[in-house]
Amino acid sequence: MTGDWRSETVDAIRTVIGTAAPGVAEEAKWRKASNPDGVPTFSLDGLLCTVETYKDKVKVTFAKGASIDDPSNIFNASLDAGTRRAIDIHAGDALDFDAFADLVRKAVDVNRR
Repeated sequence: MTGDWRSETVDAIRTVIGTAAPGVAEEAKWRKASNPDGVPTFSLDGLLCTVETYKDKVKVTFAKGASIDDPSNIFNASLDAGTRRAIDIHAGDALDFDAFADLVRKAVDVNRR
């Protein structure tokens, strides 16, 4: 995956999360033979989100996304889930990084309640 659109997308997401949530901790979880690098997870006063790569997309899942106001409507997956919400990003998609950073800040606020 190194050097393809997915790794570039993950790197951009990682940068936005770090900027929007100073002090955020990144940890790789759920390592297995088919995914030896694991899943990047981001936490600050609790789990904020995970970033998973698939063949056709990068999925950012907010652990408490259902509790986050999304006026920009960038959540586009897991919309019926009771607790979480996700953003599926496909090759060529343009993620609104300002709106994404706002969701990250709101996720931190939800964790701090």
